[in-house]
Amino acid sequence: MAGKETETNISNEEDLERKHFMRILAAFMYYKTYASSRVDHAHASFKSIPQHHQDLLPDFIPHLKQIKHCIDHNFIIIQLMLDSTRDMFENSSVITNGESAGAKAVVKMDMDKVLTTLKQFFRDWSSDGKEERDGCYKPIIDEIKQLYPKGKCKPDEVDVLVPGAGLGRLAFEIASNGYRCQGNEFSLFMLIASHFILNKSTETNMFTLYPWIHAFSNNKSSANQIRPIHFPDINPMLLSPDAHFSMVAGDFLEVYTDEDLWDCVATSYFIDTAKNILAYIEKIYRILKPGGHWVNLGPLLYHFENMPNEDSIEISYDVLQRVILDMGFKILKENPCVRSTYIQDPESMMRYSYECVFFVCQKPASPHERAQEQL
Repeated sequence: MAGKETETNISNEEDLERKHFMRILAAFMYYKTYASSRVDHAHASFKSIPQHHQDLLPDFIPHLKQIKHCIDHNFIIIQLMLDSTRDMFENSSVITNGESAGAKAVVKMDMDKVLTTLKQFFRDWSSDGKEERDGCYKPIIDEIKQLYPKGKCKPDEVDVLVPGAGLGRLAFEIASNGYRCQGNEFSLFMLIASHFILNKSTETNMFTLYPWIHAFSNNKSSANQIRPIHFPDINPMLLSPDAHFSMVAGDFLEVYTDEDLWDCVATSYFIDTAKNILAYIEKIYRILKPGGHWVNLGPLLYHFENMPNEDSIEISYDVLQRVILDMGFKILKENPCVRSTYIQDPESMMRYSYECVFFVCQKPASPHERAQEQL
């Protein structure tokens, strides 16, 4: 009986995973229709205004046609991404050349994630995104170099974990500096995109994408809306064959169960993705080796806040700081005023920026040291 029950549970889990995969594919495959509908709406709105007003905007319709061309090109990139999943998932036979049968059921939240994924190429793998990357990733990489300098340790013996790795650039850069680095990502949107960029790129700037065409407001010029980015700005294939770099799919809390395993955990714009941020802190503490370090940079934009049917614990930074100390960490370094952006169009008339907190924590090297810290 127990054996049949286990088989049933496994079957149910596989069915859920397949349905989830199908849902993500449907969202990607619906992109062209979804993006084009916004252009069609703009076209209809233009035709609804008086003719003498239309005459004042002779370039309006030609510009919409250019946006449609950019959408077509973006969809070609999406199809290439989905084709690359054939060696990533066993159930890749669900990929079709047309739109998924489940497209009608695609929800707006999933389409927002598709558009966000396209903009992630700007952030992680284009020369245009270097300024944004440097604001978020460089402090973390520089800190790891200081904590584990090549003159005092062997980088290829230092194990670094990057949960919430996105499209993998931060983990890739850490591995490029000689450290053993593993990226972890839960989102299938990000995993499909990262697999494409890391495994299908064979030269610099071989792909073109138009990430800003979906924004019809705050454009300084029509040309800015349709300007392209080129990626990757470096060839991932040129990573040294001796480098230790990997990407692992799955929920951070479920995947990493071995304690005292990692020398360093590096988190960028990650900890606020938790439903329960305390569980993240506890997990990081447990998986770090005694004396290991946690390097973090990011805001506290809790992703599950006000989301229907989802539990979410939101705490302020001063409370978070106390919890970090109560869990047993020592805070070695802290800067609560690091300004950075996240997938923001540098040419837009409106840009959101975050005043992020950057901190470095250390797990005590021994139980005795922790006991001393608690006194």
